[in-house]
Amino acid sequence: MVTSIALLIVGYRSLRGLSKYHLKWLAITGYVGTFFPAFLFAFAQQYIDSAIAAILNALTPLLTIIFGLLFFRIDILKKQYFGVGIGLLGSIGLVWGGLQTASNINPIYTLLILAASCCYAINIHFIKIHLAQVGVMAITLGNFVFMAPAALVVLICSDFFTPQTLSHPEIYPAIGYITILALAGSAFAKYLFNKFVKITSAVFASSVTYTLPIVALFWGVYDGEVITQFQLLSTAVILVGVYLSHTKKAA
Repeated sequence: MVTSIALLIVGYRSLRGLSKYHLKWLAITGYVGTFFPAFLFAFAQQYIDSAIAAILNALTPLLTIIFGLLFFRIDILKKQYFGVGIGLLGSIGLVWGGLQTASNINPIYTLLILAASCCYAINIHFIKIHLAQVGVMAITLGNFVFMAPAALVVLICSDFFTPQTLSHPEIYPAIGYITILALAGSAFAKYLFNKFVKITSAVFASSVTYTLPIVALFWGVYDGEVITQFQLLSTAVILVGVYLSHTKKAA
């Protein structure tokens, strides 16, 4: 809700003149690319470490290629097939390694992270194909405007408005942090990502997830989560696979 209001203030004019076709795909990409993944991640991370969740999310570039081949007819090199296989093996090793050290990991919930990564991968193709003629601000704002009603329903159905929550001494600092995350981690970050998708290929745009394992491991260690050498090796395998999956033909 905070993100929708902030974007409306600065970009409300960008939605003028859009066709029903574009509005439909703004709604679809909003839910597929943001709404559903957000809840999948939030629910799954009650049972798995954040570092593992982010590293698994690094499969997004590989999934972008797979869905591109299956449904969007993109071209791929033989070396990229090899990279896809290596990346998948690395992710399997990563999950197995995590199960050996983290007592709060339920392997079933890793599937939720993979489902969220699938949403991200499919959404990139949707934006490239169906919203090619729509501006970056219009895409970003449109996504959040169409998500706002569902987000409001979720907020009302939660315990946010209960006396216990509103009287909690940490409620106002928490709202402040949520606002910062909404502005920086949602509004601004989503705008930059949509801009990246618009000016590059779908597969290359998905490569922003390359940095997630490194950042996630850093914060995981800082937060006291256990990271093993086997997990680090599996992470390296994933990144090698992703690198190979994006190798281009020599000029």
